[in-house]
Amino acid sequence: MSGKVFNKGKNLVVSLRSTPGIKENKVVQWNSVVRCIRYSFPHFGMLALALLLYTTCSSSTKADEGGTSFWLPGQYGSFAAVAPEPGPSLALVSYWYSASANADEPLGFGENLKLGVDADYFGQFIVPAYTLDTTFLGGRPSFSLAFIPARNKVSAGISIGSVSASGSDDVTGISDLYPTAQLFWNRGVHNWMAYVTGNIPVGSYKSSRLSNLGLGHAAIDIGGAYTFLNPETGWEFSATAGLTYNFRNSDTDYKNGIDAHLDLGVSKFVTDRMYVGLVGFAYQQLTADSGQPAILGDFKGRTFGIGPQIGWIFDAGGTEVFANLRGYKEFNVKNRVEGGGVMFTISIPL
Repeated sequence: MSGKVFNKGKNLVVSLRSTPGIKENKVVQWNSVVRCIRYSFPHFGMLALALLLYTTCSSSTKADEGGTSFWLPGQYGSFAAVAPEPGPSLALVSYWYSASANADEPLGFGENLKLGVDADYFGQFIVPAYTLDTTFLGGRPSFSLAFIPARNKVSAGISIGSVSASGSDDVTGISDLYPTAQLFWNRGVHNWMAYVTGNIPVGSYKSSRLSNLGLGHAAIDIGGAYTFLNPETGWEFSATAGLTYNFRNSDTDYKNGIDAHLDLGVSKFVTDRMYVGLVGFAYQQLTADSGQPAILGDFKGRTFGIGPQIGWIFDAGGTEVFANLRGYKEFNVKNRVEGGGVMFTISIPL
């Protein structure tokens, strides 16, 4: 027995949604660190990779959503807690992400239930920001609002024993809006940052689609970062940690659990205009979702990732522009698609 996604009958339908986002920080001339390593890219955007199981019972259908991640693991990297210079700036980030779930392996909550997903995403993040030339609670405030023109393509298949269904979908449009407020402190080689961010769910979203750019619900994330930056040796280390609280999706009556995340970055300046290093992340869902079918259990998500990074500074019409290229490969993933992403960042002071 087989069927197409959303066909009538006792078919199972799988939907995956994706709303990525990233975080970078501007680093300018190393030979003038105090003056130049100041442009901190605002946080802008989250990754939502949702696996939705639709089951049909008699004449009524109920949609249940699981495995959703508001936070994009690894969106904060090196120099996460270095304060930006006062004034406006613009971050432009091109982000590619490709991932899959193996249809040949049974999912952990049922030996007969198998799910296969392939997802490809490209987003062009546009992030205006403004840093105040003042202090609040001894720190420097910075604010940003991000939006993301993007394209997301998803194909999925599911089987339970001899019953199977499959389908594909793609969407081009605009993401949710992502406001962020940050507060930075500095004492010598030690830097700290506190942030609060969230999403305004106005992006391209339909609960009946396989592929979406909007998350479909609101979320709020609170956390902080520490950066050790030594101008004498050229070494830097950053760690960013936070918690995400998700609100209920009114379209699917699904509510995601609380997520914990840790992003790491280490780098070494090899010249006064270039650095190299590593980035990594750990993500773990702490509490269970609500609204999913009983067969899914708590459906907690988990992923880890690691990859290289390189950053450099160049002059464009008398303005110093920062560029960064980095990538991640995921591993030890549970209840999420697994893959890799590449981020190319340009930061322009205005």
